[in-house]
Amino acid sequence: MRILVTNDDGYKARGIQVLVDMLRPFGEITVIAPKYHQSGTSMAVTMGLKPIAVKRLPDRDGVRWFYVDGTPASCVKYGTDEVFAGNLPDLVVSGINHGANCASAVLYSGTLGAAKEAALAGIPAIGVSLDDMSPDADFSCMEDIFPELFRQLLGEMDGRFGEYYNVNFPALPASGIKGIRTASQGIIHWEKEFEPYDYRIFDRLGISHRDMGITALPELEEGETAYIMKGELVNDPRNGEHADHTLLKQGYITVSGHNIDSTDIAENARLKAQGIEKDF
Repeated sequence: MRILVTNDDGYKARGIQVLVDMLRPFGEITVIAPKYHQSGTSMAVTMGLKPIAVKRLPDRDGVRWFYVDGTPASCVKYGTDEVFAGNLPDLVVSGINHGANCASAVLYSGTLGAAKEAALAGIPAIGVSLDDMSPDADFSCMEDIFPELFRQLLGEMDGRFGEYYNVNFPALPASGIKGIRTASQGIIHWEKEFEPYDYRIFDRLGISHRDMGITALPELEEGETAYIMKGELVNDPRNGEHADHTLLKQGYITVSGHNIDSTDIAENARLKAQGIEKDF
């Protein structure tokens, strides 16, 4: 099996290193990941005549490594158009993301944007995340549990166009995880999302601005004010017991099936029944 591995945290992130090690027994691995952090880019691609830098890195233990100075979806595009041209990979796995990708975050996630790009190309895909934002997150629970879950998910992939899986792990030791649950996409929203920008935030977090893909600190024109987006998560009362973020907080690993076709079939049927269709 030929597996393309990517992420949205950048090729240096610990999560992608752990993922490669876990997937090594399953086949031939090629990593094509962003040069810099790309969270929140969803399925965006690097366009607008912007040059896209690509670098072939030294192989590591038989694994090919590339970085692309673009979005996760652009990484998958480069993989399918160039590295795997004429012979697509059997599977794309995106992650391990530092931080959960569930509820409304599914719509923004660069991790899942890469999985969607793969699904659009007809390649089965899995996005996988750990509910821990720390650069030094403990992935031991995933090392214990994910390989068998991955093997099971492989058996469920039957070539349905547009399908991809979203897997989230709680930040718990393996002994503290209650089990695995299929889950629906929950609903959350953010409040107080804009915070005045302070370049010292990088010092407080112990990271470089370049680690986040910011190649230069902002130079403001007269009258401009700089903000960063953070926000406070607020749960929506419409969530049911099967919402992915709820189950995750309860200590369950969540698995959700998604499809890039977002057509609301039931709503189309309702509109048809209401007589919206006409001939002219």
